[in-house]
Amino acid sequence: MSTEQKPETNDSLEKASDSQVDASGSEHLADFGGESLLPPPPTLTAEEERKLWRKIDIRLMPILALMYLFSFLDRGRPFNQFRIGNARLQGLEAQLGLVGNQYNIALTMFFIPYCIFECPANMVLKKFRPSRWLPGITVAWGIVMTLMGLVKTYPQLVGTRVCLGVVEAGLFPGVVYYLTLWYPRHMLQWRIGLFFGAASMAGAFSGTLAFGIGFLSGTRGLLGWSWIFILEGVATVVVGVLSFFVLVDFPFTAKFLTPEQRAYVVWRKKYDNSSVGEEEHFEMRHFIEALVDWQVWVHLSVYMAVITNLYGITLFLPFGHDAAVSNLLTVPPYVTLVLFIFAYWSDRIKLRFPFILAGFLFNLIGFSINISNAPSGMQWVKYFGTFFCVTGAYAAVPGIVAWTGNNLSGQYKRGIGMGIQIGIGHFGGAFASNMYRTQDKPRFIIGHACELMFAAIGILSTVIAALVSHRENRRRDEETRAGGEKKIYSAKMLREMGDRAPDFRYVL
Repeated sequence: MSTEQKPETNDSLEKASDSQVDASGSEHLADFGGESLLPPPPTLTAEEERKLWRKIDIRLMPILALMYLFSFLDRGRPFNQFRIGNARLQGLEAQLGLVGNQYNIALTMFFIPYCIFECPANMVLKKFRPSRWLPGITVAWGIVMTLMGLVKTYPQLVGTRVCLGVVEAGLFPGVVYYLTLWYPRHMLQWRIGLFFGAASMAGAFSGTLAFGIGFLSGTRGLLGWSWIFILEGVATVVVGVLSFFVLVDFPFTAKFLTPEQRAYVVWRKKYDNSSVGEEEHFEMRHFIEALVDWQVWVHLSVYMAVITNLYGITLFLPFGHDAAVSNLLTVPPYVTLVLFIFAYWSDRIKLRFPFILAGFLFNLIGFSINISNAPSGMQWVKYFGTFFCVTGAYAAVPGIVAWTGNNLSGQYKRGIGMGIQIGIGHFGGAFASNMYRTQDKPRFIIGHACELMFAAIGILSTVIAALVSHRENRRRDEETRAGGEKKIYSAKMLREMGDRAPDFRYVL
């Protein structure tokens, strides 16, 4: 590694950039009155840079993926859903005396506190430090999960569901926001894919584990569903405690990196989407800017659509006449590499929307197959359709989350915007919990029709987001080229403008 010129601390970079602009952005920023005086970061060869990111990946991604894996094992369903999909087959409904829509209500009650607390959780993550906040909430939901295995009545089940929603609210948006503080824009989706891929693995493992744990039914007077919650809850607590010792905070405090490597990562991320760096302090205007930004709401529509599709199929995927066979049949649809292929190529070609559209098209195919009236003896056709449903939804999620993270500039605006997107978007889970009604068995026409509607909404919203972003990029390009109409911006002004700055370009 060459260390010809090294910014020594994050503070020095911030101070220097208040009045100066880095060399990599000097030519472009000169159009707006900037100057090129800030020293460049340490110079790394391509191989040295690959080794650096690999070093960071090895430290961060395994523990984050493990935390999320156990989160999904606890819920057994995408995002913040517990092991209830398979637990219902192990005697939960019968023992707790669930009747009518009480099962659906129990599912829905999770999402209210979950959606409410996601945005606030993102706002406090930096203040409470990721290395304490993320492991802390992991231990907390592991305890709640364990206690869920001891509930005896329907009100107790609903109460633990509400508590689970509160403590799990900070994990997914928190980790995604945390990754945006480490990785450049066009390296982000692959990392989110690795992290979110744990959810797909959990979808496969949960059915297998539920099958095995089901044989404990009757042990110490507890049915199989209780043991599912208890054992997976205890395992989650263990993972949470382990993460206290492994997880690190921010690049400029990462002791596993050398000073030169820390300087490079800080500099690379700070000037990744802006020639003058991002704002890193909080002001109330960041909250207001996130609320009125068109991107947040259009991307929220895309996210809610894919989340509704994802929850819908996986909440009700267990099927068949025997509980053990039903649990095992939930495993194969989750074993897919499409999520990782999409994530890799999206970062490589620096485009998000084509892969998101592909995910929704998979959903259209899958739910169209499932809503059809397959003749007797041809139920395998609908089972085949579930592969398209699960693959499309899981593969699209990392893309839409990375897309939002890429196009919001300013650390707190990005954190708030992503919190709003993910928080409100997860109400799609509440919709899905009530779309598949018991009286609609076995075809669930209403549920599948609603999923097709949300797939169409997702496609339309994705196209709108891509077209508007493209038009805005062209407008800024034209303004940059327009001679005689250039406005001189200071580095401070450009930093405050964030993604509205004339030198910012949206990722498509």
